Amino acid sequence: MIDQLQAELWTSWASMLRVYSAAHGLNATEHAVTEISADTITLRVGIRWLRFTPTEMTASDGTSLPFAIHDDGTVTLGTGAPEELDMAAERLTREMLYPA
Repeated sequence: MIDQLQAELWTSWASMLRVYSAAHGLNATEHAVTEISADTITLRVGIRWLRFTPTEMTASDGTSLPFAIHDDGTVTLGTGAPEELDMAAERLTREMLYPA
């Protein structure tokens, strides 16, 4: 049952990244692409990218952080506090499409 839940949460994470990429992309100057497999999700915007595995988030700038999806529908990036899955996906896609 836990493996099935993790698979569903992984699929939900990928879907949220795709949905928020499309929404933020409506007014962005670049287009985001989400590539999904059973063990890797990559969000690409131009030459920048974020790659997620079940245990790590890696960025095109060389940054690597621990990543975890929790059974309660939250995610943890690095050592930060858990965030709601949809809020984290929205924030990350916004930051990718509108870099500081």
